[in-house]
Amino acid sequence: MSRSSCFLLSLSTLVLGCRGEDRFSTGPGERFEGPVTPASFARAGFSDSTNMCLTLDAEHLQDAPGTITTSDGQFRLTALHAIPELWRDPLSTLSFGEGRERNLIYVATPVAPLASQGDSGSLESAFCVVSLLNSGSVEVRLIRQAPGAANSQLFGVFSLTRKQGPCSF
Repeated sequence: MSRSSCFLLSLSTLVLGCRGEDRFSTGPGERFEGPVTPASFARAGFSDSTNMCLTLDAEHLQDAPGTITTSDGQFRLTALHAIPELWRDPLSTLSFGEGRERNLIYVATPVAPLASQGDSGSLESAFCVVSLLNSGSVEVRLIRQAPGAANSQLFGVFSLTRKQGPCSF
């Protein structure tokens, strides 16, 4: 094999070996930000004006992936917690809908209940499904409890795009 062939083979291995998730990392002064889906049939526990900010470190998807903040104050720089066992389970290959490169499942614990829930608001953890989209944007679903459960239900789908600067709220 010629020297130039070896170089090209090495270069293609390097390029093809790069993880596509890396492009979703937010650098200093960057975040993904956007609104919850306003439709009431696809939302519970969030007002239709709630927004979310997400920071993401694609090099640490399995241990310290990032934080979420919501404009309603329920989540403030709340760490996304990885579930170690999930990365060795077929559920880690969850695929749904078109245009998704990868779907990741985390747990996030709110720092404050909604004011409208008073003192009975729950600080129980929520599942957080982070979808890395082919477009370079991110979709986040926060899910906790079912209707009629003892504690407050949360369900929200947030459509986030990359923005410069700190979170706007």
